[in-house]
Amino acid sequence: MERGKLVVERVGGKSTLTRCFSKYPFKFIVPNKVGPSQTDAVWIYTITYGGGIVSGDSIEFDIKVRDGCTAVLTTQSSTKVYKSIGSKCSQQVLEASVGRDALLVVIPDPVTCFSTAKYSQVQIFNVVPQSSLLLVDWITSGRHERGEKWAFAHYKSTNRILLDGDEPLFFDTVLLEQGSHGSISDRMHDYQAIAMITLLGPKLRLIQNQIQEDVKKLMSQQLRFPSIGSRGHTGSDSNNRLPKPSFIASCSTFGPEEMGVVIRVASTTTESVYKFLQHQLASMEAFLGVSPYR
Repeated sequence: MERGKLVVERVGGKSTLTRCFSKYPFKFIVPNKVGPSQTDAVWIYTITYGGGIVSGDSIEFDIKVRDGCTAVLTTQSSTKVYKSIGSKCSQQVLEASVGRDALLVVIPDPVTCFSTAKYSQVQIFNVVPQSSLLLVDWITSGRHERGEKWAFAHYKSTNRILLDGDEPLFFDTVLLEQGSHGSISDRMHDYQAIAMITLLGPKLRLIQNQIQEDVKKLMSQQLRFPSIGSRGHTGSDSNNRLPKPSFIASCSTFGPEEMGVVIRVASTTTESVYKFLQHQLASMEAFLGVSPYR
């Protein structure tokens, strides 16, 4: 099977898409202009025929962001994964390389798996010390309005970041599947969306620092224990345990000299994750011409 190909290079002093190839069941849309005309960023939308990923579909593509370029990989709406037929598992594979002083921004809408769906994705990013990368990877519980809550059969998302071609810098896998130890819904309780935001490289240093501060403040407020005997505090149950927060976030650094930051989020609503992303990534407008998830 032929893989999709995207190459972004500097032409005439600007980031330019010099190669674009795709094949059923997906294609790329590249708008002529996103944001102000002086913005030096190529925006690329991935879409699937039929509005979603059908059982057994296999999507594979590469993107190369050459030195000094900026590219944005996004979607027009949530990635819908339709019901599985038999043992068929839909899959998506992305391999990316990011050059010196280059920035790759991967900001899709969430994956939404229908009941019984089986889906697996692998995303591999090859970077150098001067590369910058923003990756958002997230999933919702499904078609909540139709009563489907974590009703899919299998979901696996693997993200790898390799430094200078072969040095493991970041490795993460999320695996959700129905099993003998309870359903996914039982394990996720009331949470309807989970997300991972990864920021790496010199261009995103200020944003990394700000997000870490914001997450610390947010969770210190969410998890602050009330003082004993505080007026009006009755506790959430007979043991006076705190109620489960509707929004949880954590952050940690990785890599040499803490060059990367990963933020993990769980929320009882998809809308609150969108708002979190809008707020935390608003300063990306300077690089991209528009603010992500606006």
